[in-house]
Amino acid sequence: MGSGCASIPKHRSAVDSVSVRGAKALPASDVAEKAATAPSPKFLGFFSGVVYDYELFSRATLQRDLARVERYYRARGYYDAHAVAGLVLETKDKHVRVEIEVDEGLPVVNLPSKLEGMAGLPQDIVDAVNRAANDLLPPGEPFDEDNFEKAQNAVRRALTDRGYAYAKVDRDALVDLVKHTAQSIFTVTPDRPATFGKVVIEGRASNSAVMDVEIPESVMRRAIDIDEGEPYSTKAIEDATKALLDLEVFSAVEVEPELPDPPPASHVVPLRVRVEPNRLRHLRLGGGLEFDQLKTDVHALIGWEDKNFLGGLRSFRVDFKPGVVLYPLRLDNIVWPTRLLPEERLRLQFKQPGFLEARTNFYVQPELNVFPMLVRSDDETASSIVGYTELRTATWLDRSYGKFYSSLGYALQVEDPFTYKGALADYLSTLVISYPEVIARLDFRDDRVHPKKGVYLAANFQYAGGPFGGNTDDWKTQPEVRGYVPLASSVTLATRASVGFLFPRNYGDIVQYHLAEDPTSDLAARSHDIQTVLFRGFFSGGPSSNRGYPIRGIAPHGIIPFLNPTTAAQQVATRCDKLDSKDFDPNVCSVPIGGFTLWELSTEVRFQISGPLSAAAFVDMGDVSQHTADLRFRRLHLSTGLGARYDTPVGPIRLDLGYRIQPLQVLGYPDEGAVAAADPTAGLPPKIFGIPMAIAFGIGEAY
Repeated sequence: MGSGCASIPKHRSAVDSVSVRGAKALPASDVAEKAATAPSPKFLGFFSGVVYDYELFSRATLQRDLARVERYYRARGYYDAHAVAGLVLETKDKHVRVEIEVDEGLPVVNLPSKLEGMAGLPQDIVDAVNRAANDLLPPGEPFDEDNFEKAQNAVRRALTDRGYAYAKVDRDALVDLVKHTAQSIFTVTPDRPATFGKVVIEGRASNSAVMDVEIPESVMRRAIDIDEGEPYSTKAIEDATKALLDLEVFSAVEVEPELPDPPPASHVVPLRVRVEPNRLRHLRLGGGLEFDQLKTDVHALIGWEDKNFLGGLRSFRVDFKPGVVLYPLRLDNIVWPTRLLPEERLRLQFKQPGFLEARTNFYVQPELNVFPMLVRSDDETASSIVGYTELRTATWLDRSYGKFYSSLGYALQVEDPFTYKGALADYLSTLVISYPEVIARLDFRDDRVHPKKGVYLAANFQYAGGPFGGNTDDWKTQPEVRGYVPLASSVTLATRASVGFLFPRNYGDIVQYHLAEDPTSDLAARSHDIQTVLFRGFFSGGPSSNRGYPIRGIAPHGIIPFLNPTTAAQQVATRCDKLDSKDFDPNVCSVPIGGFTLWELSTEVRFQISGPLSAAAFVDMGDVSQHTADLRFRRLHLSTGLGARYDTPVGPIRLDLGYRIQPLQVLGYPDEGAVAAADPTAGLPPKIFGIPMAIAFGIGEAY
């Protein structure tokens, strides 16, 4: 990498682009990446010759690239493939564009795999070995050399998972170029079943530069959960490795079986466990700024954690986030703050590993939070600003089974309203929410931080009220699915779909059927109904949802003068006093309340630009209805946009800009104004500089 502006040497040319023509079975971008001839890198994805040196063209390199492309095709099963030409298009100023022409030919396809040496093995093991081979080499699909090697490892893994620690597998392939078929042959030498031997642990000794105290061996052995004499299993070794990492006190864990060749007569396999401990106590100090379409706040971050609290690798953690809201400054209301609203979030967490059995964890997590309820604040002259003192406590058990995670817990939530300014309405009361919750996740992604392929499934279920007490009585669930498909080595297609259903049993009638009616009627009933939905209902919009809307931007809207400072301020000007004002405008006075049915669908294409910098183009849509079991697919709320990501050790920092396409908010209506005029509960989302868009900041991918 150079500095400043690069120059092109005399009698040489810079490569502007490399493209592949004729690629159909394989992505052209993947084929092009196999060539050593590469386009010149661009600074920030746009500027060639700035910061980075040019890639220089060489005809000799291009000739070798044609052979590389042919070899790549043959490795994917296309033995007749030919890179028939390398066309170089000269452009002005000593720049070239390179085009590689490919004739793919017919693929060589898999025949059913043949396995030898399986005689005498139990039928369930034979079936598992056959599945392992044919899952990676499905009959009728092109013969892939990488999958051929993976299938050999998978066949051996199917045996070692089931006790055959010393199993050997050889592979061969009979390729018929005339018939365009390939027969994969795996010769298995299973040996005989083995058992686990002694487990030796290394690396837990105290080191003042690394940790505070010695890691208790008894807790480690409980997490490993492998006893001498048990049947050997590579899956059990993987589970033990993950269980040790889940203790969150090691930076690295290696569980290595001792497998001499030839195997001992006893067929006993000792295990050697090597660990690298982290520090057990941490103090965290920091700060931050939140700036969005709801509020602006400045806050500090203070945290402390002891991962050997009272011994036994029990974990105790404190997180404290004091801050102040600069009211009413926000992204679409650049004004000097007229009032500082103190807020804080305090969370404690205690974790007991190995609760009841080796790999079940027990958690207790109390919280005390104080915050203003700024649903939407448009006017600094508000006569009342409502906040909440929130007490939350949760306790739960969780356990992982390979790629499956499950959790069973109970939560108690108390919301006590107060005012930062003005008097509290008599009809606002304390809300108590009590519910058990079940969470399940199934994760087949290749990477949790930067997934490129795989599927992720999740669901949660809550039952509030009933025998568990509290002011609310309802059922709530929200399943979700995510999928990832690599389009090229640096391009990924990601999609997410979710639905949510909330079935209230002692509230919700006003929100469902009377939300658009006179807001001054039956204030006590209205306040209880809306306040409950604010804390239990669904919302959409924001950096991990629909990025064309602010946080909570998609939801049924209604007028709640006792809660929203906007409404209180506008009531002073009589605009939101329905009884006394001729200028009453429900679209100005209404705010998001929450709903009972949600659906969301998002798709984005992620592509690497250079180094830690990447980008994404996305389309988000979804809706929240005030009625139960009411999936309104005509209400798309469709937004599209672009985003930039910069990778950091804690995940990518995201900036997304989403634009709401007006005819595609609700089908049959030209824009948001027409929708709001026809349905007062639809609301009128805020704009930035008069443009129907939103800006979303986040850490980590949107999904």
